[in-house]
Amino acid sequence: MKIELRMFCVLIAGLCYAGFLEQAWGQAEKEDGYKSLFNGENLEHWVIPEGDGGHWKVLDGVIDYDSRSEATGDKNLRTREEFGDFILKIDWRIKQTSGLYDIPVVLSDGSYLKDAAGKKITIKTSNADSGIYLRGASKAQLNIWCWPVGSGEVYGVRHKETTPPEVRAGVTPKIKADNPVGQWNQFVIILVKDRVTVYLNNHMVLENALLPEIPERGPIVLQHHGGPDKDGKLRPASSLVQFRNVWIKSLDP
Repeated sequence: MKIELRMFCVLIAGLCYAGFLEQAWGQAEKEDGYKSLFNGENLEHWVIPEGDGGHWKVLDGVIDYDSRSEATGDKNLRTREEFGDFILKIDWRIKQTSGLYDIPVVLSDGSYLKDAAGKKITIKTSNADSGIYLRGASKAQLNIWCWPVGSGEVYGVRHKETTPPEVRAGVTPKIKADNPVGQWNQFVIILVKDRVTVYLNNHMVLENALLPEIPERGPIVLQHHGGPDKDGKLRPASSLVQFRNVWIKSLDP
């Protein structure tokens, strides 16, 4: 009984200490000019898709999504406010994967590895898929997934074959800095005009990369991907994700 009581006291002390650190950290962000986009209690700063059915929700203090939105149109979650230049800090994690997916091998220059016949070489890998649209633009999405190339790449720019080689290379992560599925990661995203620099878990994965044709302003968007098939089974690469600690600092004049 004494051992159980001691363990309970240690658990409570740990939770209190974690809460103290989170509060102190939040205060430091505010003093540095950041604004919170998520209070851990509700989605007041966000627009929930019409007809979503409660699939974008707050669960245990984080934004939780199960990829099963019932919305008939746009299933993504977006901020009510629009932004221009900014620094965005956001924690994310993939809760679990939703099946095996044929993932292409992406080379460091952003091109695909191909066989002698010119066909993309793929590796069947467990996967989940989401991302963050910068200024609301799907082509300016920083991917969150299990691809060997790593999260933080801008698929909409890199995948387009007419994109100049130097631009494709620029939006391809320098390293894979993802933590394993189930663990938390942090993006620090710095967007100035049409250039983005991205840190993932304190590693610079994109450096001043060009985002062609990105709008001057727009919302932050958390992406829906995949979802259930006609039999109700989740498709491979569905958005089984969570987000927390969402802070933004405007860099507008």
